[in-house]
Amino acid sequence: MSKSILDRINYIVALITEFAKAHGITTQQAYKYLQEYKGLDFVDEFYDVEHTLSFENTVEDLSAYCKRMGGTLV
Repeated sequence: MSKSILDRINYIVALITEFAKAHGITTQQAYKYLQEYKGLDFVDEFYDVEHTLSFENTVEDLSAYCKRMGGTLV
């Protein structure tokens, strides 16, 4: 596996953890939520931009995106 793919995987795992902390849910719940409301697709598509931002900004972006997709966490 290439370094760039491992970097992307590590970033997404860390982001799921930060999303869970920000919303007071478990990492498993965060993963399921982000999967259901297309947050993981969003991060994958816009990784080049999102990974340059702070986790706080990216969690805000993810929260807003998931809400537009029908999610209820704010």
